[in-house]
Amino acid sequence: MDLRIFTEPQQGASYDTLLKVAKATEDLGFDAFFRSDHYLRMGNVDGLPGPTDAWITLAGLARETKRIRLGTLMTAGTFRLPGVLAIQVAQVDQMSGGRVELGLGAGWFEEEHKAYGIPFPKEKFARLEEQLAIVTGLWATEVGKEFSYDGTHYQLEKSPALPKPAQGKVPVLIGGHGATRTPRLAAQYADEFNMPFASLEDSERQFGRVRAAAEAAGRKGEDLVYSNALVACVGKNDTEVARRAATIGREVDELKANGLAGSPAEVVDKLGRYAAIGASRAYLQILDLDDLDHVELISAQVQSQLS
Repeated sequence: MDLRIFTEPQQGASYDTLLKVAKATEDLGFDAFFRSDHYLRMGNVDGLPGPTDAWITLAGLARETKRIRLGTLMTAGTFRLPGVLAIQVAQVDQMSGGRVELGLGAGWFEEEHKAYGIPFPKEKFARLEEQLAIVTGLWATEVGKEFSYDGTHYQLEKSPALPKPAQGKVPVLIGGHGATRTPRLAAQYADEFNMPFASLEDSERQFGRVRAAAEAAGRKGEDLVYSNALVACVGKNDTEVARRAATIGREVDELKANGLAGSPAEVVDKLGRYAAIGASRAYLQILDLDDLDHVELISAQVQSQLS
């Protein structure tokens, strides 16, 4: 199973902090560094020094890392126009030498839109569907040809559809718990389907829906990568686990039930159960970005047992 480090910078992280985590991610052998796309803190944290933009962050990291994949879980469709997003992602992909992946979602956190003056439309899912069509359509258009799109929410006329990503096709991630529309969109556009913060039972059910939707769309169910995003809280002993849980304001029992918490052996066992239902990749949500010993422990005693 591939392990990827997943961060939530809106909770409080500077670019320099994210750079340290990304470099540790690369040095310790993890597959990728991903980040959320939010502009407002959540919960009882001060969020200092303030938000960082996802794609500006990834542009910087693209020039300061060499191997790891870079991406978002998930870019909010409400934050960017699809044509502009296609340009941004393609440029960061070029800057990284072809290591970028785009997780794209509808956007959901209304308070951050109010806080920064971003429109929060009611018809977010319909807009997301058009955004996926436009972004992937722009990238797929042959050089020298034009791309046009006449949708309900977006219209493009005679776009040169430039620039192109370095890797040709940027992998697209779609995720979520929706029973009908989400699997359909994943079947049509996704290279990977991600199930965020879900139980084994819910993940297995949703993976099945996505496989069925893919087959109905003329694809093989196994054409997609299936993954989970889960909070990580690993310790060498119970005391260390409890300390790390307290630092992020969570209870150990709750983390063990809903995330990847406990000793390395416990976490390896739980990851094995996710693998048994079809997940081949896990995004480990690291909430204390100053605790690089935590990342090192996961590399040495969890990742080493999965390769």
